[in-house]
Amino acid sequence: MKIRLDRDVMAEAVAWAARSLPTRPSVPILAGLLIKADAQGVTLSSFDYETSAQIHVKAEVMEQGEALVSGRLLADIARSLPSRPVELTSDESKMELVCGSARFTLQTLPVADYPNLPDMPAATGVVTSEDFAKAVSQVVVAAGRDELLPVFTGVRVEIEGETLSLLATDRYRMALKELPWKPANSQAQGAALVPAKVLAETSKSMVSGENVTMSLSNATAGDGLMGFEGEGTGGTRQITTRLLDGEFPKVRHLMAIQPNVSVRVNTADLVASLKRIALVAERNTPLRMQINENDVVLSAATGDQAQGTEAIEAVIENHAGGEPTITAAGFNPHYLSDALSAIDAPYAHFSFTANGKPCLVTGLADLDAEPLPDYKHVIMLMRLPN
Repeated sequence: MKIRLDRDVMAEAVAWAARSLPTRPSVPILAGLLIKADAQGVTLSSFDYETSAQIHVKAEVMEQGEALVSGRLLADIARSLPSRPVELTSDESKMELVCGSARFTLQTLPVADYPNLPDMPAATGVVTSEDFAKAVSQVVVAAGRDELLPVFTGVRVEIEGETLSLLATDRYRMALKELPWKPANSQAQGAALVPAKVLAETSKSMVSGENVTMSLSNATAGDGLMGFEGEGTGGTRQITTRLLDGEFPKVRHLMAIQPNVSVRVNTADLVASLKRIALVAERNTPLRMQINENDVVLSAATGDQAQGTEAIEAVIENHAGGEPTITAAGFNPHYLSDALSAIDAPYAHFSFTANGKPCLVTGLADLDAEPLPDYKHVIMLMRLPN
């Protein structure tokens, strides 16, 4: 194999493909980055039996072939190269990299031992890359991090005609985002549980192009696969990931909260107050939101050492009439901060039913407008001390 390509293109491509390399590979061969040159250009690939990543870039191919080298080492070298064209030459035992006066020789790994990457499933539909990246960022905040409960570490991707839905929960909060897309079949239906970490990294890495093509295969089988393809800096990018096993909890009904009490408040004002008051919040204790007639008061304390309170002007509505069913709510301050950041709206709308019951947070384009229907975030309230 002998190829020549632009230094920036190579550095970006190697860095992107190397991101998917396992930190502790189950077998040493998986630490390798596969470089394949053909008449169409150069393809760099990584695979850990769960997630595969491929990027195809343009290059001057003087001799076709393939080589397998340490991916992280090549990424480190590529970042350090001067701004000159890069020439790669390989044989059965080594690969030589030349860039200006810099020259590196890397030992190659046996290509025959490298596993075959899974084929990209047939395209299921196309979504705008920026909308997809934003939607994923709004939902993954509610996904779990505990690997002992893998079903909660995923994002449920639901396809219903021209609507794409993303849903995540860690049992203490839930997020649902619905967005339009272009399905390959207008009657398309399906669902898949995709690892949240893979989905988040994928959506952010494909915003250079206009669209992301999504491909779903065998969604109901244990060997189900989800594929993503999009344009990035320097070339075409493809990622496949195996779906998570297990049944995602039925939480959609929790999004249909009919409030007894609702609160409308300026999002920026609430976020700023939350940051200040959370400074004195004791670990694992709730931040209190007192609901008054014309404002809400945030308060927190660390025993007798420190405490803080702040009032924020708000519009309060008692939908049930009579005495309010809830006058104060206890929030995990981190969950509340995540929710306010995710709604991405100038005003926030809180729907309360009763003490200790889930609270629905949605966005408002204007203080008097109806809640935006495309994004819903539910937070389980914490018990307040007497």
